[in-house]
Amino acid sequence: MLSYQHAYHAGNAADVHKHALLAVALDYMGRKPKPMTYMETHAGRALYDLGGPEAAKTGEAAAGIRKMESWFPEDHPYAQALDAARQLGGPEAYPGSPIVAATHLRDTDRLILAEKHPQEVAALRQAISWAEIHAADGPQLALSLTPPEPRRGMMLIDPSYEVKTEWTAIPELVAKVRRKWPVGVILLWYPLLASGAHQPLAERLAAMEGDAVLSEVRFPPARPGHGMVGSGLWAANAPWGWDDAARALEARFAAL
Repeated sequence: MLSYQHAYHAGNAADVHKHALLAVALDYMGRKPKPMTYMETHAGRALYDLGGPEAAKTGEAAAGIRKMESWFPEDHPYAQALDAARQLGGPEAYPGSPIVAATHLRDTDRLILAEKHPQEVAALRQAISWAEIHAADGPQLALSLTPPEPRRGMMLIDPSYEVKTEWTAIPELVAKVRRKWPVGVILLWYPLLASGAHQPLAERLAAMEGDAVLSEVRFPPARPGHGMVGSGLWAANAPWGWDDAARALEARFAAL
């Protein structure tokens, strides 16, 4: 959706949940010498300024990464991505998922990013010049490029869900991608909403056949009246150890 700007939400509690587990998955996959493909359907701008007016307006980063960064030791894959972002953009920089991915990909790997917003596309190209960046509809691109080459790899599906049809369209996209790319690791993020609007999507994912695990966390609203009260990350063909990492992170959130 062209009106959505993740700069207002970067570094929030949902980003911490999503990006920490994304980093864990990529770190493990990168330990094997075989090359891989990493794809994103909703890439955003890759690098965000937590010192900017957008983050200050919502207070979501203050309730997220500002509070939670101490959970991750320096050698944690997520901490490595945080450090990489600050080397690129200064001490107030925060990595979007493309930077998290780029931190852990190797020269032999392929990075494919889709984004529709022209300003976000321009920022992507500036931050990660070597990536394959498409100013295109992410779901359509995902279907056209799967199975990718190299076939080993991962796809992150991370829409804003501001378009109501995404709640039903995204599970259908996942099902189609899995049929075309059965060996691919697929990570799908969704918000947990006080309204319960996420429930049909979660139920559809739970009914899918095949190897998949789910991580859900809950957290206090970032501000009065904020509707997001948690984060869900569903993983098909999750790498070894991902489930254990998810349970450990869930325990951290449960203690908030």
